[in-house]
Order: sequence, then structure tokens, then C-alpha cells
Amino acid sequence: CPARSSTEHRPVANTVRAPWITAPATRAVIDALTAEGADVRFVGGCVRDALLGRESDDIDIGTPDPPQRVLALLEDAGIETRTVPRGIEHGTVTALAGGERYEITTLRRDERTDGRHAEVAFTDDWREDAARRDFTINAMSAAPDGTLYDYFGGQEDLKAGCVRFVGDPATRIAEDHLRILRFFRFHAWYGKGEPDQEALDACRAAVHKLRKLSGERVQTEMRKLLNAPNLLPEGYEMQELLAADDPIPAIREMRNSGVLYALLPEAPKTKRLARLVAIEKRAFKADPIRRLACLISDSDDSESAANAVAKRWRLSSDDSARLAALAAPPTPLTPDLDLRAQDRLLYRHGRERFSDLVLLAWATEWHGESEKAWRKMLKRAEEWEAPTFPVTGADVIERGVQEGPEVGRLLGEVKEWWIAHDLWPGRELTLEKLDALVAERRKE
Repeated sequence: CPARSSTEHRPVANTVRAPWITAPATRAVIDALTAEGADVRFVGGCVRDALLGRESDDIDIGTPDPPQRVLALLEDAGIETRTVPRGIEHGTVTALAGGERYEITTLRRDERTDGRHAEVAFTDDWREDAARRDFTINAMSAAPDGTLYDYFGGQEDLKAGCVRFVGDPATRIAEDHLRILRFFRFHAWYGKGEPDQEALDACRAAVHKLRKLSGERVQTEMRKLLNAPNLLPEGYEMQELLAADDPIPAIREMRNSGVLYALLPEAPKTKRLARLVAIEKRAFKADPIRRLACLISDSDDSESAANAVAKRWRLSSDDSARLAALAAPPTPLTPDLDLRAQDRLLYRHGRERFSDLVLLAWATEWHGESEKAWRKMLKRAEEWEAPTFPVTGADVIERGVQEGPEVGRLLGEVKEWWIAHDLWPGRELTLEKLDALVAERRKE
């Protein structure tokens, strides 16, 4: 990172431009909030993203007015609002206009923090509000006419690909321990080259504080880091500044600093994930659960590792099952797998999970001779249509089996036979097998 500037950054006229700034819905919200002369600005990520020339998922607005006054101004203008108890306590009101959501937050300063929660007081000081934010690139604000306010050199850092804490890194981390993870995630998304050493040292010194974070907060940040999307349109002038589609450099820094072990001791190595990311860059969509499975599949007991991570990070039941299936597949794939075996796996797992398994196996069998075979498997999955199993539960009941669990057991047995015979037996042959199984049951 370049040396931190010691001078105050003055407003820069008409620097920030983006379609959403001049959109009718945005102007309606701004007009409502400024009806009595308040100085409002766009803040945080939407300003950063506008400077990068990319769309923003969230439009955040800061105002010196308290939340109850904000509600009254919006209601007077006929703009729908939403509030939640904790949000209003922290000064946030949501405005709904033109199909967009606008988060409007009263300027704040921190009164007390414990690393997880903050008690705030409202202020009318824009610099004081900016000073409580995490990184310089997130501490910028912009007036409705596009004038940029940058008190801590965020625009310079954004151009340099430098993710740097506002003020003292140790102080920012003490305020919210999640900022350790956010540092590595933002470096993966916006950083260029080596991370800021002062920030890295502070993260390393605070590793022990990560255990205080909830599994949900860790999961949210790690999913964003592992997903690491390509943030800029192809050909954009600042594209070369970002390694935004590759989380590997940031993850390696996490490993070197002890952060990765504290969060994910089940991930002893990163080389296989690096291979997977390289493969995905060849036109395969990144996926955080697949990448997480890749990280932990090198552990001594991948199944136990998957279960432990799912429980610790509070993954959903669907994500937990998928992680376990990908980290410890019952049938490892090889590049010489014959077509019938591929069809059996496609039928059992479906196209998407089969493709996941191929990509993970490809990241293991990493050599030029196998690439053609892996690509053929992926192409086969893309074009594959599942055949219809030719018998139903009604066929079982017609053979005198009483409705209940036995119907499902018999149907499952005949389906396993059908799959083992490469999915080709038709209805007649499959019914013959069903008849044989029913006859065996009656002898027992």
C-alpha cells in the first residue's frame, strides 16, 4: 500500500457518477430527505462501487436527522418505509421506492463496543461517522450532485488496490472482531498485490478473538470470500487492479497468519483449491460450498470434517448435506470412468452434483492428459436426460403388498437393481424383477 497521506482530503466536485444516482426513485428519496434542508449523502459501498464503475446491490444514505424525523419526512412524501426494532435503535430506516430499497442511517459515533455489539450515539459530524467505518475504501461519501467526500484517502487506496483500516487497525478490530475476516474478504475482492502489512499484523495479533464470533457471522463472510465474484465488467479500465475472481491469495494469507486454522482447522492445504479456482476460470461458475468442500476434502476424515464445519458455521440442512456429499463422495471419480458408470452416477446424484464431483476430481487429477476426459464428462452431464424409472408404488400395491413402509422398501430394492443394470431394463423386465422380490418376501 502507498504511504498513508497525512493531509485532510477535501471534497472533489462531480467525481461520483452512476445511473442509480439520477434514477427517479433515488431522486424522490433524496428530495424527501432534504425537504427541510438536511445535508444527506450516499455512503459506503455504493460510493466505492460507483467509483469502480460497477452496479451496487445496496444504496445507503447518511443523514444528520434522527430516525423519527427521517420517518416523518418519507411519510410526508408518500414513500413507503420499513423499520425493525434494532435497526431503528441504531438509526436505520428502510425506504422502498421504484422497486429499490434505500437504507437511510443517521450519522453515528460509537459510545461502547465489545467486539460484537456497539452502543452508538447520533451525531451531525460526517467525519466522525466516517471514522467509525472499517476500511478507507468504505468510508467515502458522496453528495447527491456527485461531489466526493473522502476524509481518509479511500479513493487513492481504491486505485492502488489497497485495503486499509481507517485509523489504527488494532482499534478497528477491537470494535468488531469480524473485521479480521472482512479484511481478507475485501482484499480478495478489491486488493492488488501484497496486503497492507500494518493491517495484516493487527489481524495476526487478534486471531484469538475469532472464537467469540457466531457461526452465522463467520459463515456469511467466508461464503463471500470463497465466492469471490468478478466484480467488474470485462474491459473496464480498472479491471487489472483487482484479482476479484480469485480468493486464493487472500486464503493463503489467512493460512500464514493463523486465521484460517482458527476458523477452519479442517483445511490443512490450499493447493487443491487453487487448482479448482484455476479450472473454474475456464468458464465454470464459482460456488462457495464446492470450494469449501475442496478445502476440507484433504483432511484425514473428510466426512467428519464436513459435519463439524456444517455444525460450527450453522449451515442449512441442504448445504450441510451437499458439503458432506462433495467432501467425501462414496464413489471417487477417475478420468477413465466408463459411460455406463457415468450414467449411474448421473442418475444417483443429478447433473449439478455430478458436475461438482467432476470439477473436484479434476482438481485432484491435475495433469494435461486428463483434461479432455473431464471436459467430456461435464459435457455429458450438460446434455444428459434422466430416464424414467419404469415402475411405481402402485405396481407394488397391485401385487398384494399392503400400503406402508414395505412398498417403499421393495420399490427401493428394484430401483437399485435397475440402476446396477445401467438403467436400461424396460417396464416388462423391471416388473419381472419386482415379482421375484415380492415372491421372496412371501416365502420369508
